[in-house]
Amino acid sequence: MTNNSSYNPDVLNCIANLSNDEVFTPPELANKMLDLLPQELFRSSKTTFLDPFTKSGVFLREIVKRLDRGLADEIPDRQKRIDHILHNQVFGIACTELTSLLARRSVYCSKTANGKYSISKFETQEGNILYKNIKHTWVNGKCKYCGASQSVYDRGSEAEQYAYMFIHADNPKQFFKNMKFDVIIGNPPYQLDTGGAGRQAKPLYDLFVCQVMKLNPLYFSVIIPSRWFSGGMKQLEDFRDKMMNDKHIRVLVDFVNAKECFPQNSISGGVCYFLWDKEHEGDCNFTNIKGGVLNNLDRPLNEFPVLVRYNNAVSILHKSRVFEEPDLAQIVSPLCPYGLPTDYRGKERPFEESLKLYSSDGASYISRDEVTKGHDSIDAYKIIIGKVSAEHAGEPGKDGMYRVLTASTRVIEPKEICTHSYFIIGNYEHREQADNLLSYLYTKFVRFLLLVTLSSINLSKSVFWVVPLQDFSHPWTDEMLYKKYGLTDEEIAFIESMIRPME
Repeated sequence: MTNNSSYNPDVLNCIANLSNDEVFTPPELANKMLDLLPQELFRSSKTTFLDPFTKSGVFLREIVKRLDRGLADEIPDRQKRIDHILHNQVFGIACTELTSLLARRSVYCSKTANGKYSISKFETQEGNILYKNIKHTWVNGKCKYCGASQSVYDRGSEAEQYAYMFIHADNPKQFFKNMKFDVIIGNPPYQLDTGGAGRQAKPLYDLFVCQVMKLNPLYFSVIIPSRWFSGGMKQLEDFRDKMMNDKHIRVLVDFVNAKECFPQNSISGGVCYFLWDKEHEGDCNFTNIKGGVLNNLDRPLNEFPVLVRYNNAVSILHKSRVFEEPDLAQIVSPLCPYGLPTDYRGKERPFEESLKLYSSDGASYISRDEVTKGHDSIDAYKIIIGKVSAEHAGEPGKDGMYRVLTASTRVIEPKEICTHSYFIIGNYEHREQADNLLSYLYTKFVRFLLLVTLSSINLSKSVFWVVPLQDFSHPWTDEMLYKKYGLTDEEIAFIESMIRPME
């Protein structure tokens, strides 16, 4: 390296790019969230800030830097200014013991607040960045606060419990003696392994958001997965209802591809951050970001049954519903349409009166009496669709486009059925109707409508509420649908830019 060259990376930026294990926030993203706040907050020696789920300490560090500049006139002495900020204005609750040390190192320049190298001396090691290794509260094998499985997380004291302080309390005001916080900001843990079938993960971010609301701040900003927009467990349905009907959400910024926020992380359905403003009552300024392109629109969040992430899709959805037609969900089966689990397998070769069973491994053969439900469609023509959409983690391909449905989407014949890996659409006596339904599903118009309802990789009966039911006595093309619903050239171009042809 030459004398005039230097390399001075931000250590928190490096940490943010480490791995998929923890989603650390890059400083650039933390500052974009802080930019949403009224900047006069950083010019007041009375404003209080809390990050109740601090990991690297990046939000607290950047807040301290802004306050240091903003209070220079009010408190000219630098040391007195730093002392005031760290003792009276900036507070945190760490997620784990490791992140508590990291956050204190970022904010106090020492892993202990009362250490030799701390830039402001405290009486305790914690200072104003708290951490306590608490235990889950087990009720019938689950933690009553976070839903963690006792069989997975009832560990010895030497192991991390992941019983996060902030959500394992009935009253979050207890941590700082009923202190009132003006601004609460951060990036909470997203999920917790439940130890269930298929290594299910239980969402946690909604619990953190609801806990913050109990503190009644003036402003609240957090970055979380966008999966709550649609679908998800019952827990997320309740959360979605609260969020979509909350008129205090002034700004919401949504990243379709989470890697535009966190380059090393694949987060199914993307991520979003929002600003909750206690004084705001009205529409939300919604920004969608895809491939670095921003689209911004003021609109209500509760206009549709789910939160539609693409602003350009709003007018198309209005037109697709103009005839008030029934939706396609009426002819879509629930998951596990024949009562056969994903790992169910039959014999390798057909036998007398056998049914052909499609699974993720291909085809096998079973007897009719092994089927526990869905008997009305066994002897019909129908469409089989994989329950997992075509895109990994909801991320577009390198061309920025989606296919939505996998190549397994096809007509299956009478005496052909499937496992829980698939669901079916339609129930027809004649092949022609099934083929016409397939032509409809293959259109970019239908797959675009499905795309705007998705916030994860999973398809289900519920996502088809947005697709109008058609007459399947004839096949369908995009041109026919664009004309029927009166789409403009701009709306058609948007659909065509988003959806790949089906192979």
